[in-house]
Amino acid sequence: MTTRIEVVGRVSGRRRWTVEQKLAILRDAFGPEGSVRAACDRHEVGSGAVYTWRRQAMSGELTGIRSPALPAFSEVEVADPVVRDVALPVPPHCGQIGIELGTGVRLTVDAMVDADALARVIAVLSR
Repeated sequence: MTTRIEVVGRVSGRRRWTVEQKLAILRDAFGPEGSVRAACDRHEVGSGAVYTWRRQAMSGELTGIRSPALPAFSEVEVADPVVRDVALPVPPHCGQIGIELGTGVRLTVDAMVDADALARVIAVLSR
């Protein structure tokens, strides 16, 4: 009588993965025709590690290259208009927004400005 035994080899203990190995596993798991479960089986890694590496790769923590932070809210001060003897000039276009950054830079934009484009401009000017 023949008895058949299948031995499934798993590496026990903690393993150290290089950044290149982690990125290759992520490409295998999330690339075209990729499967997290299949990549985990092929590379003998847990799915929790794969998802942690994906989060780290997306934030730049894995490769050490951080994506630029989006602009944060700045303090805004609304001042009362100064009363003068002369009439204040009427703005040429209604719906304009004046922005003064903490660095002293002043911007005037139309109310219909693209918010994403304005955020990128403010991020660059705030440096």
